[in-house]
Amino acid sequence: MGVCLRYAGERETARDLLQDGFVKVFTSLDRYAGTGTLEGWIRAVFVNNALEHLRKRDILRGSADLESLYEAPGEGETTLSKMAAGELMTLVQSLPEGFRAVFNMYAIEGYSHKEIAGKLHITESTSRSQYVRARKWLQERIARYK
Repeated sequence: MGVCLRYAGERETARDLLQDGFVKVFTSLDRYAGTGTLEGWIRAVFVNNALEHLRKRDILRGSADLESLYEAPGEGETTLSKMAAGELMTLVQSLPEGFRAVFNMYAIEGYSHKEIAGKLHITESTSRSQYVRARKWLQERIARYK
């Protein structure tokens, strides 16, 4: 459910993604080759299911390719250390969809921008710009946190 919430941003959509994900896990269990952990394989099924949902909604249609964006230095570290993990995840869930998808894939799931570009059918520079924008958006919200 945590993976679904990170990508969906709202509980109802996350529940739908969770249900669809379990259906996909059970119908494709024979594809699990046993080369990695079962948990990792299931997580990948859920991430891919969430990404498929986002692709269908074409969440990055209006995104511009930006070759370089100013990346603000890390601000709000003292405020960040005061935040509970749940509060931070709530902020991540409230990111705009395109930002949230790329942020989750890069910062949490560990995908490269090249991999993200391939999975979301966007360019690498769009992936980078969405990630930078997501970080800036989060930094602004964290700085306002009291």
